[in-house]
Amino acid sequence: MTEAMICAPELDLSHSTSAAPRTRTLSAKTRWIGLFAVLAADLMNLLDSTVVNVAAPSIRAELGGSLTTLQWLAAGYTLALAVGLLVGGRLGDMFGRRRMLMIGISGFLASSVGCAAAWSPEALIGFRVLQGVFGAAMIPQSFGLIRDLFGREVGKAFATLGPVIGLATILGPVVAGLLMNADWFGSGWRMIFLINLPLGAFSMIVGLRVLPALPPTARGVRLDLRGALLAGAGVLMLVYPLVQGRELGWPTWSLVVLGASLPTLAAFAWYQHRRSSAGSTPLVELSVFARRSYSSGVAFLVAFFGAIVGFSLTVGLFLQLGLHYSPLQASLTLAASAIGAFIGSAFGGTMVSRLGRNILHVGLALMTLGLAGLYMVFTFVGNQLGSWDLAAPLAVFGIGMGMIFVPLFDIIVGGLEDHEVGSASGLLSSFQQLGASLGVAVLGTVFFSSVGLQADAQTFVDAARPVVLLTIALTVVTFGLGFLLPHKARLNT
Repeated sequence: MTEAMICAPELDLSHSTSAAPRTRTLSAKTRWIGLFAVLAADLMNLLDSTVVNVAAPSIRAELGGSLTTLQWLAAGYTLALAVGLLVGGRLGDMFGRRRMLMIGISGFLASSVGCAAAWSPEALIGFRVLQGVFGAAMIPQSFGLIRDLFGREVGKAFATLGPVIGLATILGPVVAGLLMNADWFGSGWRMIFLINLPLGAFSMIVGLRVLPALPPTARGVRLDLRGALLAGAGVLMLVYPLVQGRELGWPTWSLVVLGASLPTLAAFAWYQHRRSSAGSTPLVELSVFARRSYSSGVAFLVAFFGAIVGFSLTVGLFLQLGLHYSPLQASLTLAASAIGAFIGSAFGGTMVSRLGRNILHVGLALMTLGLAGLYMVFTFVGNQLGSWDLAAPLAVFGIGMGMIFVPLFDIIVGGLEDHEVGSASGLLSSFQQLGASLGVAVLGTVFFSSVGLQADAQTFVDAARPVVLLTIALTVVTFGLGFLLPHKARLNT
């Protein structure tokens, strides 16, 4: 899951500093239809962030490629999103939110067709990257458009939107398994990308009719392409060696590139500071990092999404490659986590106003309990385990994870001033995707370091155990970081 795979819809992902909503008189029916148009666009991103967890083994069986290919199918998408989201919100400010949403959807649909028609693993990874690029143009427009639709009543929309987004995020693997099992027209795994076509068509047709086409809020502002390229280079230098190094035997150059990523990212931060001092608009408002609660929230976000995304991909691959589950059987096994996450997200959304950041600690404790149960199953049941052996620990893990999804962004920005929230929340979305990419890289590499192409089921079980332990370690780190976050969530009105 991700992604995003999991952007909090409550917060403004654009960089507009305008506090007053710009809206026009719309009927209640038009507003809700417009909301569904925006939701359909978000669903495409959420589904495509997670479907490869189930589909990756089938894709590799048909197209070929190494085990590292399975990591890149997920990491290529989230990596492009992480960098693209830095500029996606700004593009909406400069050229209009509805226009950028339509451009993003068009490109996302075209690249989805490219994914479905891919003839090689390299082509598929390339189209996945394009999906991420256009997704980054599409996703940040959501909040602004919903605010344009609902004005001061935007809270009503988010009360409905939050649980739907949370559920859709986790259901990606289940949907993938069902689509692949149906095997419509012999499409196999290709249908998981073609399902975007009706969603995108609905979003575009309805969106053009009902979404407000208001003027841009930042005319004349220049886009910081140099900063975006510098950030992209630093992130790629960080993730690429982590994914590719194992397969190549960790050559010296891979370690050099990995080490050089840190000064490259530091150069990006310096460049952003220089632009801000010169009166130009930076991609990243570094002032928010001066607040301990926010910088701790960024670390929390990276560790949390790295843990859950890397773990989820690994479990999906383990079930099929190690235990030889079919895609449908794997997706139904993962449904325990999906059901748990739905329950947890409903509880987290309801109780955050009462518990504040404590809801995060409750969720993380349950995640740790579920992971510990999974480790015990791997240790004492071994390669004879079945779906029912995994159901309880995955459900507990999912409940804890779901508790965190809904309130997390609001808690992290709880200590910021109103004018800082827009830029800060958009930056959180980028760090969320970066965490997902790092999780896929690190946990996937730990997993595949212990298995080969012809490994037996017990070898896969043995390889999964250190992944579970590493996920527990990341969860414990996140638990500690939670004490540095604001006590209360920012309330949306």
